[in-house]
Amino acid sequence: MAAVPKRGKRPSGVQLAEWRDGWLFALPFLLGVLIFWLGPMLYSLFLITQNWDMLSAPKFVGLGNIRRLLEDPLVEKTLSNTAYYTFIGVPLQLLVALLLALGLNQNIRGRSIYRTIFYLPAITPAIASAVVWNQIFNVDFGVLNNILRSVGLPGVKWLFDPNIAKPAFILMSLWAIGPQMVIFLAGLQNIPAELLEAAEMDGASAWQRFWAVSLPLLSPVLFFNLVIGIIGSFQVFTNAFVMTNGGPQNSTLFMVLYVYLNGFRYFRMGYAATLAWLLFWIIMFFTFLQFRLSGRWVYYEGKL
Repeated sequence: MAAVPKRGKRPSGVQLAEWRDGWLFALPFLLGVLIFWLGPMLYSLFLITQNWDMLSAPKFVGLGNIRRLLEDPLVEKTLSNTAYYTFIGVPLQLLVALLLALGLNQNIRGRSIYRTIFYLPAITPAIASAVVWNQIFNVDFGVLNNILRSVGLPGVKWLFDPNIAKPAFILMSLWAIGPQMVIFLAGLQNIPAELLEAAEMDGASAWQRFWAVSLPLLSPVLFFNLVIGIIGSFQVFTNAFVMTNGGPQNSTLFMVLYVYLNGFRYFRMGYAATLAWLLFWIIMFFTFLQFRLSGRWVYYEGKL
């Protein structure tokens, strides 16, 4: 865009044309943000004070939805389920993604093919993945139970045991760690080879080179994957909706699924909006906390 003219100076025709073209190109994005993001967020704030079944006009209830939230035992259950899935699943996902990236960063035959294979599940439609994993976890003829039986172990009721259902979902989440793996791989390939060579010449072992050189230089990438992973895990929905619908015994009733059920099954849209804002502030808190703590362990190249 052209520079903004000084005060009192009339913009030229070329400048006006550039401003017009710039706003026209930005208009679809701005309208999308206004209509599909900012507008619904503001309306959901209004709904917190309303009782609305989407069939009749909203009725003002003041703090009634917040009072219901504080008294609802399922809120604590959904938050504990979501926290379990997030704080156990995300570190495991990052660990497996990092190990895969380390392996695929080696000079091995067919490396590009392996990278593609490990990334492909991430672009599989979520519904299709849920249907496939529903069959994998099948008690009678699922692949996992067939493997267990082949080595003399009993089958597991993966999606029917309240104690196993959430670990099963975490196991399933490892299916789609391709994006994290690719980001780790890009970070590993940006590590200067001369630093690793200097550490090797000083007698550092492979583990010492990774711990003292690679990992600190990889910390910004690790931080990015951690933030995005936690945000995404707090919003887990599709798998639970398709595979268990929150069962068994509410063991996979995650927060976003509970928001959906209240809004579109029980027609309590005001209460659903209240739950959604609770989740929003929880995600904001953990994201802010990570940024505050990142200065203690994230190292950027210019600050080393």
